[in-house]
Amino acid sequence: MDPLRVGLVADPAYPTQVARRLDDLQPADREGGPAWDVELVSEPFTSASEWPDDALDRLADFAGERRWEVVVGLTELPLRDDDGHYLLAEADRRRGVGVLSLPALGGVRPQARARTALLDLITDLTDPDPSAEARVPLPPRGGRARLLRGMVIANRPWRLVPGLSSALVAALTTGAIATINSTVWLLADSLHPWRLVVATVAAIALVVGWLIIDAHLWDRPEDDSREARERSRLYNTSTVLTLTAGAVVCYVVLYLVNLVWAFFVLDPAVMGGFLRISISHADFFLLAWFVASAATVGGALGSGLESEEAVRAAAYSKREELRRERLAERD
Repeated sequence: MDPLRVGLVADPAYPTQVARRLDDLQPADREGGPAWDVELVSEPFTSASEWPDDALDRLADFAGERRWEVVVGLTELPLRDDDGHYLLAEADRRRGVGVLSLPALGGVRPQARARTALLDLITDLTDPDPSAEARVPLPPRGGRARLLRGMVIANRPWRLVPGLSSALVAALTTGAIATINSTVWLLADSLHPWRLVVATVAAIALVVGWLIIDAHLWDRPEDDSREARERSRLYNTSTVLTLTAGAVVCYVVLYLVNLVWAFFVLDPAVMGGFLRISISHADFFLLAWFVASAATVGGALGSGLESEEAVRAAAYSKREELRRERLAERD
């Protein structure tokens, strides 16, 4: 029996990385049908998140060009049907094409879930009953939260750290100097923990706001329709969550480095005698906390980005903008 020619078309970046890890993709019941001859192509094929029909048409063109019997597209964009419901996948059995939205899988075990969903989708496309099209909607309860989790994971917020390396170095320098400053010690000793919590939240919020403004990441609706406004809200929420996660990672790194520095260079007895207050090693944790917030605002916000592209890559709106430009050039 000749193998079934299966095409995988993955959007660049995250979907392509997921697809390349799906080695030995074969049906669960190999004795019940032909084996799969899988070919992977990394090409942008999604031009908008609301209309998966456009993606299916483009995938059908790929199938005709490469003589695939079945083709499935992997995208990092959310998919919506005509009624505004978010989808995990959509398939057209008649043409043998389907599209899978990776963010709709959620943020837990995305690789394993992608393999399972892809196997189910390809198996469904080989069903001998070509009854129009099949859609897999997300559950009404918790579906949007699951989609947002998947979008943030697809954005890979930890990639912000290299893009903020110059800002992080400036903040570390500021923190190293502030740690041995007597005024900073007195301020840290006088602050209640709830004030430190407020300072932490304010520092992270300032960094996130600055990144959005500086890199022009805020997405605005293309028109006044409900679909366009909902799309912008979804993208902006995922951008804010991604940048917040990245800023929290940088803040934790800054706190730990300042804490280690304080334990290394400071002696509680000497510092306490100089300031005429009682100081113990436990006070170093509050000091590092206060210094991390102050250094984040004074150091990070006062320096430029090392790579603005690293921050822009975390925004779905910018990646879709680039995708549309590449699609227009190819067409």
